[in-house]
Amino acid sequence: MSTTAGNVIRCRAAVAWEAGKPLVIEEVEVAPPQAMEVRLKILYTSLCHTDVYFWEAKGQNPMFPRIYGHEAGGIVESVGEGVTDLQPGDHVLPVFTGECKECDHCKSEESNMCRLLRINTDRGVMIGDGQSRFSINGKPIYHFVGTSTFSEYTVCHVGSVAKINPLAPLDKVCVLSCGISTGLGATLNVAKPPKGSTVAIFGLGAVGLAAAEGARIAGASRIIGVDLNSSRFDEAKKFGVTEFINPKDYAKPVQEVLAEMTNGGVDRSVECTGNVTAMISAFECVHDGWGVAVLVGVPHKDAEFKTHPMNLLNERTLKGTFFGNYKPRSDLPSVVEKYMNKELEVEKFITHSVPFSEINKAFDLMLKGEGIRCIINMEG
Repeated sequence: MSTTAGNVIRCRAAVAWEAGKPLVIEEVEVAPPQAMEVRLKILYTSLCHTDVYFWEAKGQNPMFPRIYGHEAGGIVESVGEGVTDLQPGDHVLPVFTGECKECDHCKSEESNMCRLLRINTDRGVMIGDGQSRFSINGKPIYHFVGTSTFSEYTVCHVGSVAKINPLAPLDKVCVLSCGISTGLGATLNVAKPPKGSTVAIFGLGAVGLAAAEGARIAGASRIIGVDLNSSRFDEAKKFGVTEFINPKDYAKPVQEVLAEMTNGGVDRSVECTGNVTAMISAFECVHDGWGVAVLVGVPHKDAEFKTHPMNLLNERTLKGTFFGNYKPRSDLPSVVEKYMNKELEVEKFITHSVPFSEINKAFDLMLKGEGIRCIINMEG
């Protein structure tokens, strides 16, 4: 056991005190892990758009003060009662969702949506006792999606922590704990494009580029990127995108443009924007008889998906996915191995790096739309 096991740890954390205001590096107290919990030393974390979205508090229940962060890599510092899968020193990726291994979803080979540990953005405390493990001068600080990786130490439920190869560089593979795996799995696990097929990717942000990377790995012959920002195409070429369409350049719906380009429609499409119009286009652009469309983006709560039933009756398939259909504890280690075996190129997703003391720079870069992923070195 570590020398700090069972004790409160004082460390630095980037605390969001108000919506949209710069994070403040504070000294926080991190309580020991309770039953079925682990305390992690976070070495590297990255900034995902989801962190920014909830920090801005646009359209959700605001919850402050809070410690954000959910894409990260670290080392187990100590474990709570009942934890047998992990021990101090293990290299891990904390994940915003989980795998309890006991519920009907976890026992099903067809689902990764754990009933106990499915993402809950409104919960700012631990599941076990409804309390926070973070505090400043006795005042609780809220957690975020069970991870809160913008802290040098954090506490997670054991089911939301994936043990990985200790030789994997944490400053690279930390990005696999959310967006990159989501896009990659959407293509490899759900769309499953046959070798030589044609794939359309809607939205060329980090998740969309990861979906394109999945299509490249699968051996797609044509990968068509669809985005309203034409400046993204050059970057997308690094991820296997062979052609680019900006819907604003055409007077007709983009699904019609794609159908004309591909002799009736693409074999597979992956939608990564959350825009319901793009979702409909992604479905209607796939070929009848065998086309499969996969929805990844999260739509507005009032959005409605409308299409003619004949699009389904003509043997087009519409699917949704959550975290790329990866079970965090069971499957993430194998995604890391894809990187270790040089099947998956992670470095090209990483465009910036900043020390923890300058974490607000990462937010500035994200808000300006610059880069894909910014790595934050927690020791800086």
